[in-house]
Amino acid sequence: MAPINLKPSRNSTTQTLTTAAASSQDARLLVRETLRISANLASSPPIAPLVSPPEEARQLGLVEEEFVNSSLKLICCEEIDGRRWKYVADKDSAGRFQRNSIRAIALQSPQAPMQDLTSFVRSYVVPEGFPDSVTPAYVPYMTWRALKHFFGGAMGVFTTQTLLSSVGVSKNRSTSAAVAINWILKDGAGRVGKMLFARQGKKFDNDLKQMRFSGDLLMELGAGIELATSAFPHLFLPLACAANVAKNVAAVTSTSTRTPIYKAFAKGENIGDVTAKGECVGNIADLLGTGLSIMISKKNPSLVTTFALLSCGYLLSSYQEVKSVVLHTLNRARFSVAVDSFLKTGRVPSLQEGNIKENIFTFPWLKDNPVVLGPRFKDAFQDPAAYVAVEPLFEKERYMVTYNPSKSKVYALLKDQAKSDDILKAAFHAHMLLLFIQSSNASHPLSQKQWEYGHSNLFPETTDIEAQIAESCKMVATLYGIFKSKAAEQGWRMSESLLNPGRARLY
Repeated sequence: MAPINLKPSRNSTTQTLTTAAASSQDARLLVRETLRISANLASSPPIAPLVSPPEEARQLGLVEEEFVNSSLKLICCEEIDGRRWKYVADKDSAGRFQRNSIRAIALQSPQAPMQDLTSFVRSYVVPEGFPDSVTPAYVPYMTWRALKHFFGGAMGVFTTQTLLSSVGVSKNRSTSAAVAINWILKDGAGRVGKMLFARQGKKFDNDLKQMRFSGDLLMELGAGIELATSAFPHLFLPLACAANVAKNVAAVTSTSTRTPIYKAFAKGENIGDVTAKGECVGNIADLLGTGLSIMISKKNPSLVTTFALLSCGYLLSSYQEVKSVVLHTLNRARFSVAVDSFLKTGRVPSLQEGNIKENIFTFPWLKDNPVVLGPRFKDAFQDPAAYVAVEPLFEKERYMVTYNPSKSKVYALLKDQAKSDDILKAAFHAHMLLLFIQSSNASHPLSQKQWEYGHSNLFPETTDIEAQIAESCKMVATLYGIFKSKAAEQGWRMSESLLNPGRARLY
């Protein structure tokens, strides 16, 4: 038997490989196409009918009666404040859109009446994009502002009622024309006081919080004087004039400080929106307070007790309102907080911390500040020898710092070339010298833990003023740059200082 030849021929092998390759390629193409179709089907959203069934469409009010059975075609989709619509139109027999056939189809059920009311109220009391369009301090500020206006509106009812009854006491002894003249004189005096106080305009920028709280104190003082007219009706005109002057000065303060405060809350170019919504909140609270006070006044409560309670609520709300404002600039009060913290702990407080620690009760018109920036030469130096001794220490600086023992104050004199940074450095140097003097006068000097970054090594041990000034110059040269960089890291705007120096300059 002949052996079987198992070795395939060359031609058959080639044909077999070609057939297998073709089959493998077809299989790969088939698998690839199947996967592509499956992926498209999985990612495609389910196709919803553009038109609801007739009865359902009528019940939901999605389309009008004449379009229920129409062939509507989708044009585009729209979203407003989280609500979505589809715009559809009808086509004629030629496949062209019919004119004026666009209709809107809501993709959700109509909002409940309470939701509509909430949206309506929000459009009046909060800025667009809230809360992302304002800083976090906006909410507590507006809360306390609303409470302040609530108490203010409530007090307005009692003060107006008192004024009207007081001016009518002498009705039987004077004509109605005289009563009208008294009222006009009262309002005129208030306007004159408003104009005279407007010259303090620069202080509204430098000491914004202090001026704002002072204005609210004046507002309460004016309200108290108005209530006093009920006890002294024969002094109606002088008392009413004084009260109106105080209240108009307070109004100037409130108006002048309003925009900088709202500017601190606005994150973008929405200062107008923030201002409008803030004033709307104040007016709403004022109306609520007025309505409540009218109901209370019908029960004839004790005037003194009612005024005391409302006044306490007003002043507490005013204080918390001002304290909640977070400003980025450094006025004298915030600068003192920042420098004192840096010199004692080596760190600059954050914006929130610095604004909270700012002293609101330091009224701008008081002259008890231990550091005087930009004074007259005659106030800083009484002895010519003192000037001659310290003048060489500041030859390369655009300011001078000295201490007057007779007045217990540090004076930072400015030269005519002094710029914004020179004023900041002079104020920093003055606080440094003040800390030196206070520590040397204290029975227990500052502990070692209170000094970092080389502070303890530079602290002078002598009580000689000239030596302390010389040592303070060395320390300022070391620490002023560190203070500026740390303050900038915390968000303080060093280039926009509001230290309000005096106008005197040395040349």
